[in-house]
Amino acid sequence: MLERLGLRLRVLLFFAALAVGSAVALAAGAALALHQYGAGGNALDALIMAGVAAGFVLLGLIAWIWLLFDTHVARAIEGLANAIRARTHAAVEDELDRDRARYLGDLAPAAAEATRRLAETRNALAESVARETSRLSAEKARLEKLLADVPVAVLLCTAEHQLVFYNGQAVDLLGAGSAPGLDRNLLEYLREGPIKHAYDRLLEAGDPDAASDLLCATTGTARLLAGRMRVLRRTEAGGPPGYVLTLRDVTADMAAHASREALLSEVFDRMRRPATNLHTVIGVVAEAPEMAQETGMIRAMLDEAGALTASITELAERYDAGRTDWRPLAQTRSADLFDSLRARFETAGLTLECTGPELMLQCDGFELVAFFGWLGRELAQTGHARAFTLELTEEDGPGAVLDLVWQGAPLGVGDFDVWLAAPVDPAAPDLTARAVLDTHGTEAWTEARPEGRAAVRMPIRNARRATRRPAPVAREVVYDFDLLSKARNAAVAEARLADLTYVVFDTETTGLAPSTDEIVQIAAVRLVNGRRVRGEVFDTLVDPGRAIPASSTAVHGITEDMVKGAPGIAEAGARFHGFARGAVLVAHNAPFDMEFLRRHERAIGASFDNPVLDTVLLSAVVFGQTEQHSLDALTARLGITIPEEARHTAIGDTVATADAFLKLVPMLQARGFETFGDVLREVRRHGRLLKDLN
Repeated sequence: MLERLGLRLRVLLFFAALAVGSAVALAAGAALALHQYGAGGNALDALIMAGVAAGFVLLGLIAWIWLLFDTHVARAIEGLANAIRARTHAAVEDELDRDRARYLGDLAPAAAEATRRLAETRNALAESVARETSRLSAEKARLEKLLADVPVAVLLCTAEHQLVFYNGQAVDLLGAGSAPGLDRNLLEYLREGPIKHAYDRLLEAGDPDAASDLLCATTGTARLLAGRMRVLRRTEAGGPPGYVLTLRDVTADMAAHASREALLSEVFDRMRRPATNLHTVIGVVAEAPEMAQETGMIRAMLDEAGALTASITELAERYDAGRTDWRPLAQTRSADLFDSLRARFETAGLTLECTGPELMLQCDGFELVAFFGWLGRELAQTGHARAFTLELTEEDGPGAVLDLVWQGAPLGVGDFDVWLAAPVDPAAPDLTARAVLDTHGTEAWTEARPEGRAAVRMPIRNARRATRRPAPVAREVVYDFDLLSKARNAAVAEARLADLTYVVFDTETTGLAPSTDEIVQIAAVRLVNGRRVRGEVFDTLVDPGRAIPASSTAVHGITEDMVKGAPGIAEAGARFHGFARGAVLVAHNAPFDMEFLRRHERAIGASFDNPVLDTVLLSAVVFGQTEQHSLDALTARLGITIPEEARHTAIGDTVATADAFLKLVPMLQARGFETFGDVLREVRRHGRLLKDLN
């Protein structure tokens, strides 16, 4: 019946109950005093006893009324306000829970209607924006695809060398055990000297179209990279401009160049002595012809000539063996090569049948197609044949052989040598048949076959059995151009919450005692500029070096077999420390996870001195200490669903915590907590819940 009464009438009933109760208490006290006095007692004692009794009754009544008011009005209003704030600032879509505010009259239905209309308006606006930006989204996706397939690493950095954009090739070049991340410093991956010098040169030049070439090395693997830097145009804010950097790996090129130089130097060293000795002997013979008949002189000439011949032969073999390394050749699938060759022969009015196993050939497919297409046309024009078979044979070693076979007279050796000097494609007169053979470090020759058949053979130096095509490697570009104009503060306490980079993490362990148990899994994600960066994820199992109790496995599902071969805490902790460098750490019940990590800081070789935020304490700031602050309760209030299979897994709980944190930040800002220092001061007021780690 009370739920049907208006809010004003209910408040009136509170005070009416208080007034009636007070009157009843006073009347009861007066009655007690009269009874005591009528029984012959002292009047003063009777009044004191009546006053004390009435006072206790009044105190009890006031406490009862306060409890009812606090439970059904104050807490209900506070919970309703938090729910409205969550739906306003955190985009929670769930309906308001009206049951908690059932004694507040029409306030809960009105708030529910307001939040429902807000959600409808927000959804309608989102749909309208989505329709208007669909074309831009399609163009953006095409641009991302194009940049992802650029064959060089492309990076965009701020003037402070913070990464704003990178593509998949940049991950390959700079990875060195941990992929680069948005808002991370480029100088963590590249030696700073060449980068800073190139940037300073471009700033001094003052030409927005100028570019600077540079050679730099990675910090982790010392790979040599050739790059080009171009400075962006200055922004309206007038700050120092960012820059675009393109990089390619030249480590193999430098090694090949060094190998060629070493071989050339050895050629001169090994040929100089025999050639000098031969010159000396020939000079002696020229001055005294009669000495040419002496056995010792002939032997000396033969020895020096033999040494010279052996050196030339050995050096030529080494040159041929390394020639393909100096020009890296791609892996080409034999089926693709056959298909292109059949098309080339059909265009020329010839027929070609291809046979052989499915192999991966290390070759220049375009040049081989041009070579055999040219050879088929030449054989047809000279009347040898118009129908051919290309046979691919796998050898015992690492190579294979390609045979172009036809029914008819064999091609003469002399004629074939003359042909090899001709270009294989009129559009590329410098690409001769001999140049194709040189590129592949091989030779070709003619053969006569039984039953009136003939062939031209070409060995391929490297081939292997083809396997099922692997799944395509994700080549996504990662960027946030807002970082170019992002404000940066030297002190974290003064930084706005939106300007900080966060690493949200979680651990799974062998038990609940940080002093004796060990970590079995670490997972983390990075939050940059108010969003979770897809692809920047840390997730690894950890070998705890001890047994995993069955009770713990029942919670997180990690068994001892799963962690066999996984890195220990020293290696995994060091990798996680690198992933979290420069970021604010965020966790749910952070003291538990941080105690595990800090206990192993000596073995890891690094200190986890990052600023720390705990979503338990943030939940208390936003929703009040009286609420439940477990991860399940927090995500339920914020409309976040944790898949059952992901609950109590490090990565599942990490993603849920990250999503909750992203919804808590605007709610904190709505309450006036704009900077990290503001939040920290408020968090410390809730220290009875959890220890603050900052």
